Amino acid sequence: MRIKDVFIIEEAFVDLNDGKDFYDIQEQGVGDYFWDCLISDIESLIIYAGIHQKKFGLHQMYSKRFSYTIYS
Repeated sequence: MRIKDVFIIEEAFVDLNDGKDFYDIQEQGVGDYFWDCLISDIESLIIYAGIHQKKFGLHQMYSKRFSYTIYS
């Protein structure tokens, strides 16, 4: 299974922004690192879509560096 595009729903975008804000409060600049890591994880779905285990009827992928789960 190969996909061309990845779309982020509004609720997920809000979660990403909240996560960025949370990590910036912990230490300035970590929010940007969080954002870059999660976007990189999401972009990896273009290559690895469909290989992850399923939960709730969706493929579930864990972020490599942060405690976030990505569903597709």
